[in-house]
Amino acid sequence: MDVGLTLPWWSVVPFAGMLLSIAVFPLVKPVWWEKRQLHVAAFWSAVFLVPFALAYGLEETGVQLAEVVVLDYVPFIVLLLGLFVVSGGIHVKGTMAGTTKNNVVLLAIGTLLASWVGTTGAAMLLIRPVLRANAWRRNKTHIVVFFIFLVANIGGCLTPLGDPPLFLGYLRGVPFFWTLQHIWPLLLLNSVVLLGVFALVDRHFVKKEGREGEEALELEEEAVERVPVRIEGLRNLWYLALIIVAVVLNGAIPQTRECLDPATGLVWGVDVCEGVHLGFNYFLQIGLIGLAAILSLATTPRALREKNDFEWAPIAEVAKLFIGIFVTMIPALALLRAYGAELGIDTPLKFFWATGALSSFLDNSPTYVVFLTAAGSLGAGGATAVATTVGAVASNVLLAISAGAVFMGAMTYIGNAPNFMVKSIAERSGVKMPSFFGYMGWSLAILVPLFALDTVLFFL
Repeated sequence: MDVGLTLPWWSVVPFAGMLLSIAVFPLVKPVWWEKRQLHVAAFWSAVFLVPFALAYGLEETGVQLAEVVVLDYVPFIVLLLGLFVVSGGIHVKGTMAGTTKNNVVLLAIGTLLASWVGTTGAAMLLIRPVLRANAWRRNKTHIVVFFIFLVANIGGCLTPLGDPPLFLGYLRGVPFFWTLQHIWPLLLLNSVVLLGVFALVDRHFVKKEGREGEEALELEEEAVERVPVRIEGLRNLWYLALIIVAVVLNGAIPQTRECLDPATGLVWGVDVCEGVHLGFNYFLQIGLIGLAAILSLATTPRALREKNDFEWAPIAEVAKLFIGIFVTMIPALALLRAYGAELGIDTPLKFFWATGALSSFLDNSPTYVVFLTAAGSLGAGGATAVATTVGAVASNVLLAISAGAVFMGAMTYIGNAPNFMVKSIAERSGVKMPSFFGYMGWSLAILVPLFALDTVLFFL
């Protein structure tokens, strides 16, 4: 049943309520919010599910929940958990002064790393060293904001390992290295521009701190013994490699004929309910990621994690809030699937901004799939078209969808899960982070003009 054809527009109200709760409660009732995040998520989920169950029945409600929770949320949170635990066992040791030059280098390294270890892995690996290097600063909010822009989002655009939307594209037939071959000019442009803007903003704040800031930096350097930069907990790199293997296998198995049931064409596995099939690759991925996390916890000395200020609160916050987001966005995505082809989105420019705008507030993975499906229905031809399981997609359209989904996840805190995790870690380290709308002020001022430039150069 395509429930999107019969869902009323007001069915998206719980999703809007969830977003407003995330935006407002931390400002007006911060202590209450810290303790009641799961309750709020459960409330808005119930506001959607109860009327939906009355209208469509318990069976259809179960199917919709199974699709979003079992197929989307569980692999999503398990992957984040695995990367969070493993990266938390890797400690970058050494004396690093938070100068503008060093900050630019750290952000550039994180941006390049994100496509190969995931935006979550790169963000969790580097956010603490960046915060430690800038401990002497009074003004460091901008450092974390640009870190979210570059490391937690834009840097993950080159491979399916970088960001979940690209992984879903890989599962639907997009070649593994297609984005690497086609999107690197966009990454180069956006990275250079953002790093340049960051350098200017950072110099401004350094000058603003004046002599007081210089003295703080001098005292910091004098108080700390000069220690060469080196990496501790290197065995966790093997566990990180295991997670990468798990992700690659999950995508490769459905493309291997020997792994498919001839009767159904699906990977050998079990049916949870109508329309929800779990192949053995699903369990393999979760099992391998879980194994990597367990091995990391068992073999990494506790003292090393303490050096990283490792704690469970950031991943717990993401798990609580995103279950509410995933459940309440069911009607929004259903309406998009039902009416997306009627929206008149048929050019790279439209696909870039439509995918990006929705990826700023909806989870970018299903949004990517919706617009990829819409693009496949256009019947693109030509030698450059990319053959996918949803139809042939014009190369420039696929580029627009990929860039929109990955890049514009940086527009809000909820656009991509690492955003929330970085924010949480920064706040627990004493950094005063902007509110939900305050962060959007930064993204609208800096990212929208950059994306407009992308549009002119690549999508017109």
